Amino acid sequence: MAGFLFGSTFLVVQDAIEGADVLPFLAVRFLIGGAVLWPLARRRPTSVGEVRHGALAGAVLLVGYVLQTVGLRTVTSATSAFITYLLVVLVPVIGVVRSRHRPAGNVLLGVGLAVVGLYLLSGGSSGFGRGELLTVGAALCFAVHIVVLGEVASRHDPIRFTMWQVLTVGAACLVPGALSGGGYGFGGGAWLAAAFCGVFATAAAFWCMTYGQRVVPEAQAAIILLLEPVSAGLLGVATGEDLGAKGFVGAGLILVAVLVAELGGSRVPAVGGELGVAGEPEPAP
Repeated sequence: MAGFLFGSTFLVVQDAIEGADVLPFLAVRFLIGGAVLWPLARRRPTSVGEVRHGALAGAVLLVGYVLQTVGLRTVTSATSAFITYLLVVLVPVIGVVRSRHRPAGNVLLGVGLAVVGLYLLSGGSSGFGRGELLTVGAALCFAVHIVVLGEVASRHDPIRFTMWQVLTVGAACLVPGALSGGGYGFGGGAWLAAAFCGVFATAAAFWCMTYGQRVVPEAQAAIILLLEPVSAGLLGVATGEDLGAKGFVGAGLILVAVLVAELGGSRVPAVGGELGVAGEPEPAP
């Protein structure tokens, strides 16, 4: 669900943000997300370290969004998508460094299929310059975010933990957004897009991601999140865009990769995520 909701933003935002600067748009989007979560979060149980962990995860997200956006000034969206979603490779690499354990064979096979599928879906990448390097940094940040969630998500209430993440991004963008370009004076279409993204692609999507990573291992989560570019591509086809034969083959390979990664091994909590919110062991479903 998180992957689908993230993918829906491409269709909604593509035209709306042409008249809005990135930082104010992100500030509005993430602050709306935090406002949606606040009435629910205030009734949920608190936990030790939730603000610190939420701010850490939010800070990693913030850096990733900024690097990706700056990189998009000199690279195409297809190249940016391809490099960004190489996080599917970075997440298990980080896991190996941290745990000294090689991922299961089905996960490695899923990663390989996903990379080939992503290459076909995005049209590949040519050349490597400053924009590509910045986008690699963004991919690393998003991979670290997945790892952070795998480490601490099971210790906190998912609604409260999600709220602190999105509020961190929104608050960090608030003042710089007012000082950049046209500030918050963008049109009604951009405000509607920001509201949609705030409710669905921020509050709902990051809650789904945080809740899911209480039990889904990090490497599998990275592969599942590749449903984002697949859903974006298919939604584009539904509105008249041409995905092409390679694109459909790539989307199919990513779906196969998700199935291989999920069906080929046992489900265990992510490294460091052994304890649930209430301090009890988190059972494997």
